[in-house]
Amino acid sequence: MTGQWMLLALCCLLRSGHGENPAWFQNITTSLFKSQGDLLLGGLFPINELTSNLSEQLEPGDIHCNRINQYGLALALVMKFTVDEINAIPELLPEITVGFENYDCCNQPGVVIQPTLRFLSAAASEDVEVKCNYTEYATRVMAVIGPCSSELATITGKLLGFFLMPQVSYGATSEDLSDKIQYPSFMRTTPSDHWQAKAVVQLLQEFSWNWVAVVGSDDGYGKQGKQQLSSMAADGNICVAYEGLIPVYDNPVPVILDILDHIVEANVGVVVVFATYQVTTAFFREVIMRNLTAVWVATTSWALYSDLNQLPGMGSVGTVLAFSDITQPLSLLSPYVRELFSRMQEERLQQSQRQTDPNISPLDNPCLGCWDLSPENASIVDTVLVQRTAFSVYAAIYTLAYALHHTLGCNETRCSRHPKRDKIYPWQLLEKLQNISLNLNGTKLDFDQMGNPDIGYDILVWVFGNHTITFQNIGNFNQIITINKDLIKWHTANFTVPTSTCSSECQTGQVHIVKGFHSCCFDCIDCQEGTFQNNTDDIQCTVCPDGQWSTLRSTYCVLPTFTYLSWISYEAIGLVLAGVLILCCQAWVGVLFFRHRSTPLVRAAGGKLAGLCLASLMGGCASVVLFLGEPGNVVCSLQQPLNAFFPTVALSAILAVSLQIVCVIEFPERAPAHLENLRTSGSWMVVLACCGIQAGLTGWFVQQGPSLTDYVASLQVNFVTRFLRCPVEPVLNFGLMMAFNGLLALVSFMCTFMAVKPARQYNLSRDVTISGLAYCVTWVLFIPIYAGLSDKNKSIGQVTVTFLSNMALMGSYYLPKCHLLVKHPELNTDDYFRTYLEGAPPIAPEGD
Repeated sequence: MTGQWMLLALCCLLRSGHGENPAWFQNITTSLFKSQGDLLLGGLFPINELTSNLSEQLEPGDIHCNRINQYGLALALVMKFTVDEINAIPELLPEITVGFENYDCCNQPGVVIQPTLRFLSAAASEDVEVKCNYTEYATRVMAVIGPCSSELATITGKLLGFFLMPQVSYGATSEDLSDKIQYPSFMRTTPSDHWQAKAVVQLLQEFSWNWVAVVGSDDGYGKQGKQQLSSMAADGNICVAYEGLIPVYDNPVPVILDILDHIVEANVGVVVVFATYQVTTAFFREVIMRNLTAVWVATTSWALYSDLNQLPGMGSVGTVLAFSDITQPLSLLSPYVRELFSRMQEERLQQSQRQTDPNISPLDNPCLGCWDLSPENASIVDTVLVQRTAFSVYAAIYTLAYALHHTLGCNETRCSRHPKRDKIYPWQLLEKLQNISLNLNGTKLDFDQMGNPDIGYDILVWVFGNHTITFQNIGNFNQIITINKDLIKWHTANFTVPTSTCSSECQTGQVHIVKGFHSCCFDCIDCQEGTFQNNTDDIQCTVCPDGQWSTLRSTYCVLPTFTYLSWISYEAIGLVLAGVLILCCQAWVGVLFFRHRSTPLVRAAGGKLAGLCLASLMGGCASVVLFLGEPGNVVCSLQQPLNAFFPTVALSAILAVSLQIVCVIEFPERAPAHLENLRTSGSWMVVLACCGIQAGLTGWFVQQGPSLTDYVASLQVNFVTRFLRCPVEPVLNFGLMMAFNGLLALVSFMCTFMAVKPARQYNLSRDVTISGLAYCVTWVLFIPIYAGLSDKNKSIGQVTVTFLSNMALMGSYYLPKCHLLVKHPELNTDDYFRTYLEGAPPIAPEGD
């Protein structure tokens, strides 16, 4: 502890200088964004602004940031200044120098990843190594300063947190970042949004404003800030009359106009704007055009931005009360930057040509235009925004420096560990960083277990002058708010404190929800589904009794009703007509096959098996009527079993034919002796075996599944109207039934797709192959579609796919034979089907 006080005293002596620049200014280098050192720190700053259209991005690197952001550049200079100052204090890190590498984050998630990956690359390398254990993984930098926003910090935080690399942000305020499970290595030197929301609530209470509006930007910062503020306001007896979110990436004007309409309609006199400065700028442009006056409460994200407070007509919006982080001025920053820019100017004049390459990577030089900086540009660090933000960057770097002091075991003269001879890992630094406590320029800095500092806020009022705005400090917040109200010049006619009270009228189906125990301050809340407004003066929606439900904004509950595929519905009529058309086609095929039942073609196609297959297809087509009309217990017990069993009969018959083909093609020497048995009793045994297995599966499905009556009785009533379909439970049993049919089709396909085509004979294997493939493809394509459908569409979809698979089997297996029977009856001869009828070996194709 004594050592720390000596260091602080020495630091003060170095800074005094009797009005002159300290001696260490002589060691300033002109490298703005990089410096060598025994240990490196990484910095992420918005040095440039986005100049490309993200909606037109075609490649990963197609993001351009080519316009200098003076604010971000100034913060990067603060880091260079702080690192140089730390290196000038030999007692802080004796015999050890700290270097840094600063990169542009452009305030864009697509840009910040690249430098973050470079920070994580192996020391003295450009590669990020893939290892099973990163405990002894030495990274390029020891810690990272930044980035400036919560959106970017949530991206880098998880990545850096995996390596337990310390990350100290100077601007990310989201409360989510306090979650040490998700962001184990994240810390910050600016208060969190939770702290700010608490301060805003106390400000509203100080002036007895209990009827306010909250406007946020539609991003993580605005959403979370609005949510926290609204929650705390309710606990603080404050009514939030209206909440709105302004789009960040889309055109905000239509939404802003709607928000302003609601603010006027709610008669709100106080508006809290929890948004980014870009969104707030667009918001106040419309406020000025609307000539709307109110009390505007500014959060730290936009309170000091010059682009906003310099808007023409800004002095007409009313009174602006703003929060800004409590900071300490850095007295040496301005002379440091002037000295730096002077040296750069001298160096530039000595150069015979431009030193920078315009094609250089942004990682190597994030600011090509900085080559032309001169002492006249030093004013970029003198703005109010930079002066009040610089300390957060300064404190972040000093926090890491003191953590390094403890990690390396340093005293005033030496360190027990040195990076040149000892391995130092970021996670070792994190252990010391989480317990750090220091005093900078009179500001005591302590961190809680979540990595949040105990810094409070200054409360400012905007003072409007002639085309200028200045900021007057009227109080502060640190746990408790303190305000000198006499310093505020209100926008009201008599310069009195504005009032903001609440009132509202509710419509049918809405109830009064009291905000913060004030009966006069309430919101009109819609009664959600399952609740209803019982009386006009209700303060809470009544829950529907068991077995009843209601729609949004109801005044009563009803018993649920069920709909089904009525026979007169358009869908049912369409399905019936499709089924009749398919049945007619199948009947025509049946008649044609019956007339030629003794011909070689029909006998080769399976004879009676072909007739059985066609009959089962017709049965499957007819069974879809079970999906139409009002379902019942009997219908539901037959619906899925029949829908699965009929295809089994057809597919087993085709499988029997495929086995005959395998016997003939693969075993030509033994086929004649066994073909007759295989065609008769063998085929029927295959069919019976397959049907028996499917019968067992369907029986199991029926036995395990609930009846329709039990299924309806077990439904949780959370609907007014619902489509009623037969329960498909258990899903496993249902899947096994359908999968068995797919297996039969797949086996048939596998048996024949490599079969040799007999020369100058009918290719029966082709029909079997295509039919099996068509059936499988139809159902495989249907499964993912079926999973995402509603109950009604599931029934329609299952009927449709049944028709499609039915037509696929008929078209693939029967239509080629029908074509031969009708158009080429001369080919219906024993010789043209000899291989399949007699088991004769196929003759090799000619000319191949």
